[in-house]
Amino acid sequence: MHIPREIAAAVRPTGAKAAALSPLSTRFRGYLPVIVDVETGGFDWNRHALLEIAVAPVDVDDDGQLCVGEVTGSHVVPAAGTEIDPKSLEVTGIDIDHPFRDALPERPALERVFAPVRAAVKKHGCQRAILVGHNAHFDLNFLNAAVARCNHKRNPFHPFSVFDTVTLAGVAYGQTVLARAVQAAGLDWNSDEAHSAVYDTERTAQLFCKIVNAWPQAPR
Repeated sequence: MHIPREIAAAVRPTGAKAAALSPLSTRFRGYLPVIVDVETGGFDWNRHALLEIAVAPVDVDDDGQLCVGEVTGSHVVPAAGTEIDPKSLEVTGIDIDHPFRDALPERPALERVFAPVRAAVKKHGCQRAILVGHNAHFDLNFLNAAVARCNHKRNPFHPFSVFDTVTLAGVAYGQTVLARAVQAAGLDWNSDEAHSAVYDTERTAQLFCKIVNAWPQAPR
């Protein structure tokens, strides 16, 4: 049976209706998991600087399996009044004054990573993003502190709820350290690239997707 093009276009789902067909629109109660990793100038989010941030919205492949979406990252100029513990730079390897660091002030850096998150939320017909991280509240607290300093009004993330891959990996593999959990999941780990926000985001995202894909879904 031939359906005229104009009729087919009229009945084809578009916009929010098309997005609502995404499995992710209902998989996590309307929240879109977005993996986040931050590198910082210390452990105190009220005092220490945000130095790097990366995000990776979860996507879904043709088989309905969770997969890692595009990773977006930014180096961040330490905000006025924040501090940097030199010991933290020894761990991350960040050179604040490196000529190729290409760091942005906090607000433009947040806009850079928030834009693809908002686009992914819209694409999948979700209500809001929910942060996924390894020790996730650490990342969320630094994110929220930067948002507060900038008085940013369009933060796409839930303000306090998270998915933590420490807990998930502990249940799935009996491992809570990111490197060990990633390897226990059968994924590659390069210690020379660790403590880069982009690299840690990619590996945490792969870990999250592998655990969730293996978990049986309750019947609807």
